[in-house]
Amino acid sequence: MQRASALLLSGLLFGLIVLMGGAMLAKGGLYLGKHEGDTLHLADMVLRMAEAGQWPHLDFTTPIGVLALAPVAFFVWLGAGLGHAVIWAEVAVALLLLLPLARAAGSRFEATGALAYGAYVVVLCLALVHGEANSAVSLSMHYNRWAWAVVYIIVPLAVLPGAGEPRPWLDGALIGFGMAALALIKVTYFVGLAPAILLAFAARGEGRAFIAAMFAGLSVVAALTVLAGPAFWPAYFGDLLSVTQSDTRVVPGMSLAGVVGAPAYLGGSLALLATVAFLRQSDRLAEGLLLLVLTPGFFLITWQNFGNDPQWLVLLAAFALQLRPDPYRHNGLGMPLKASLTTAAVAALAFATPSILNLAASPFRQAFASSEGMVPLLSARPEHADLLVQETRLYRASALQPLDLPGGPFAAYRDRAERDEAAVLNGETLPECELQAGYSAWFETAAAELVAAGYAGKRILVADLFSSLWLYGPFPPLPGGAAWLYGGAPGIEAAEFVLVPLCPTTLHSRADMLKALAEDGWTLTEARRSASFILLRPFKP
Repeated sequence: MQRASALLLSGLLFGLIVLMGGAMLAKGGLYLGKHEGDTLHLADMVLRMAEAGQWPHLDFTTPIGVLALAPVAFFVWLGAGLGHAVIWAEVAVALLLLLPLARAAGSRFEATGALAYGAYVVVLCLALVHGEANSAVSLSMHYNRWAWAVVYIIVPLAVLPGAGEPRPWLDGALIGFGMAALALIKVTYFVGLAPAILLAFAARGEGRAFIAAMFAGLSVVAALTVLAGPAFWPAYFGDLLSVTQSDTRVVPGMSLAGVVGAPAYLGGSLALLATVAFLRQSDRLAEGLLLLVLTPGFFLITWQNFGNDPQWLVLLAAFALQLRPDPYRHNGLGMPLKASLTTAAVAALAFATPSILNLAASPFRQAFASSEGMVPLLSARPEHADLLVQETRLYRASALQPLDLPGGPFAAYRDRAERDEAAVLNGETLPECELQAGYSAWFETAAAELVAAGYAGKRILVADLFSSLWLYGPFPPLPGGAAWLYGGAPGIEAAEFVLVPLCPTTLHSRADMLKALAEDGWTLTEARRSASFILLRPFKP
């Protein structure tokens, strides 16, 4: 196979990083088109780290790993606004992965394929949307893209035969560092890929690479233990365990069966299985087996990611094209295997094309985004005014309310609607209302009312999905709190007050927290009531 020049490949990919990163920075801010709730979630965690020196899991609860947040927090700590910090973090991640990517692409794929493969991984690092076909710029699940970029480096190193002089120590170290990064970005990726990676070492007899991988991975564990302390790991495990036991958002999309066999995904699944069969028939027995073992991991990761975008399709196409046999090899049915693998690759790329184009174009949509009607998301923090959202999305407060309430025109059908029971607070049935838009209107109103009533500086637990009140007023971040509520009442031990919205962003989150407080024996005494919330003082059981 004709290898790509490592220097030339690195140079071309560096040029792509400069082009895409420059396009994002040229606008002078980050202009979002959707998912402002997810952005508040990100801002909450990042600013806790950068401004208060907090650690995920130790100081606030989240299942998201520290490496998903640290790059952004680092640039905020250096003084960048949150919008620019996100862009610089994306560029930094791409640059950090550049040389490992050049090694993986250049040693496992032929020249043209290596460049195309490498370019897609750069796109994964620098995109401003999580995938799919909706073109609005979004920060939601940026860590999923970063994790996929790491996957696209370590899986070829582990599964595909290399060209040129073997470098097992280097390849093994890169795999080990990559697996550790996945565990510290989003553990789903680590769990999904670990069986196939371990089998790959055994199938290829790569003892030296395995030793290098173990040493690299354990060195990351040791370094983080020194930095964060040994309590970091049980705290991380505890956060992950709490999510698995929560019914709030364990599966943020389709069922697992749907991710595999729903009409939108069945074609890709069949292309994957066909590729496995064609590789085995081509005497690529190890590669076919390893791709088969990777299959459940691909489905698991896709299932656990909102949007269920199968980002493994480009990897599948690259494998199919790279491992094609000579044109004269046929299977038992007389099918030419080179053409069959080419067809499987084309099918995979066709299914992936909407997501590919959306990812690749997003930095340039950001560069040419209209600034008309855009306002800062964090209105109380002028230092982060470079993160902007359409004003109407932030201040057009809209709510969803059922029409089958008792006494209403459709009350007779309520039992057939299978609704959850309404939340009850101190014997009072709370309104069934969910805020659908206008997050800034809600937080600014609540913060202003609290400040006017003399509650500035108080530690307040919000009984809702988001706890972003401290970003909009003079309130400290709640120690032990959660930027995104997965269950229970995290932070209650440190809270001076509990704020219960009358129209929360999710009814389930409010009800879940109130239920958890009641089950644990907490007493809530009303301190203040407004048109939008009830403020209560908690007393320990």
